[in-house]
Amino acid sequence: MSKKWYVIHTYSGYENKVKANLEHRIESMNMAHKIFDVFIPKESVTEIKQGGRRVTSDKKVFPGYILVEMQLDDDSWYVVRNTPGVTGFVGSQAKPVPLSKDEVKRIQGTVVGTAKPKSFTEFTEGMAVKVTSGPLAEFDGLISEVNADQGKIKVMVSIFGRETPVELGFDQVAKL
Repeated sequence: MSKKWYVIHTYSGYENKVKANLEHRIESMNMAHKIFDVFIPKESVTEIKQGGRRVTSDKKVFPGYILVEMQLDDDSWYVVRNTPGVTGFVGSQAKPVPLSKDEVKRIQGTVVGTAKPKSFTEFTEGMAVKVTSGPLAEFDGLISEVNADQGKIKVMVSIFGRETPVELGFDQVAKL
């Protein structure tokens, strides 16, 4: 029987605890020869907070799910299925469905790969903002474009009765 990757459903937010519980059960029940790896897919995400501050953190790619590499038989199924926090395997109730090698590579590649961190911001197109610094301080406008990677937004500001696009940094505006 060959080892394959399976997706385990857990309570959302308990992925790390389930991983620790499962690793402890594998060791205490001598299942290391059937259950080989427990993996939580994560990626680095850079969030741009109010004031232009960048915060990089790890976010779970699939909240509520972990991957387990194992040889599936009655014993290994029992150990995983009865780990606290596990709600079940993904697949049919009778027989869990393993991931294909391509799926596993893609998931691990997006997580472990050298891709630069994704950027997220609280600013969105169409949002009303107030310019807080620079020559246009105290002007209000609507965001027409967001460039999270560069930390810039384009704001349509009414100057002399005419809508004018102005490129500003995230730290130069505040939500209305």
